[in-house]
Amino acid sequence: MDLKLSIIVPVYNVEKYIGSCIESIFKQGLDDADFEIIIVNDGTKDKSMEVIADIIQAHNNIIIINQKNQGLSVARNNGIAASKGEYILMPDSDDLLIENSLKPLLDKALETQADLVVADYLSMSNEKIEQTKTSLLQQATFEYREKTGEELFLQDLEPYHCYVWRTLFRRNFIIENNLTFVPGIYIQDVPFTHKCYLKARKCIRTSWLLNIYRKGHESATYSFNKKKAKDFCTAIAKTWELTHLDGLSPKVQNKLQEDVYTSFSAVLWIITHKIDKSSDRIEIFDFLKQQAPDLYFRNGAKQKIDSFMYRHLPHLFIRLRYIYDTICRK
Repeated sequence: MDLKLSIIVPVYNVEKYIGSCIESIFKQGLDDADFEIIIVNDGTKDKSMEVIADIIQAHNNIIIINQKNQGLSVARNNGIAASKGEYILMPDSDDLLIENSLKPLLDKALETQADLVVADYLSMSNEKIEQTKTSLLQQATFEYREKTGEELFLQDLEPYHCYVWRTLFRRNFIIENNLTFVPGIYIQDVPFTHKCYLKARKCIRTSWLLNIYRKGHESATYSFNKKKAKDFCTAIAKTWELTHLDGLSPKVQNKLQEDVYTSFSAVLWIITHKIDKSSDRIEIFDFLKQQAPDLYFRNGAKQKIDSFMYRHLPHLFIRLRYIYDTICRK
């Protein structure tokens, strides 16, 4: 019988959390024969794989992919390539699934053959997670709305919340549209999620809670350096490329440009607040210009001024922004 679901879990230095993550997958009311777990060991340097050795031994539906450390994007791409399920779920290894939350989503996905099934999630600190029994979390009645990809993009996609782990993806939809994560970059969810929404036809959106997002623990999310800033620039450039897709409506084009401007503003803030050396700030901004030379925003005077400075006076632009932000911080 064909597999219903592939759950791809990249693993890198998460020994504190990976046990809870994998255990939560087996608390979903699913038969082991209906799904596979693909654990991608991304060259972890800690005891993550030892922590889950007993779980792996106890189940015959777990597949291990061992690779040298290449980052989350490559780990997910390799997991997708190895997957056999009709649908794919990609939870983060430091988060967990709410008990018995997955089956209603999977059942609806299989029934409707939706390209995407997008759920909601809870954010909790480590302390709160330890105090909470997920089996006792009260869910509302499972309700959903069927939407086109364009409707989902316009109504539901927030540029700061492009989380792939809250979505069930139809595997053939990913393959047929050649949807992959950009290798080697931080914030890889942003261009991937935008492209998925723009390519999707039938989607399901529900307020049903699927994940618990672990917030506040030590993570790359909360620190920036020159490499991560450049990765953010690559994510911006890859998202901007989507504005050149054929057949986008004016509303979609406008929102897509607004989403990119949101990310552009964020990377400016990062450069001026988190990067200490002037030469590094210039290098990052030059890198963005190389990646997205035609970046241009048109909504309002501020966007037009920013676009002019970015295109014609980029070094002056970043110096003035740094001076302005420094004054504002005093």
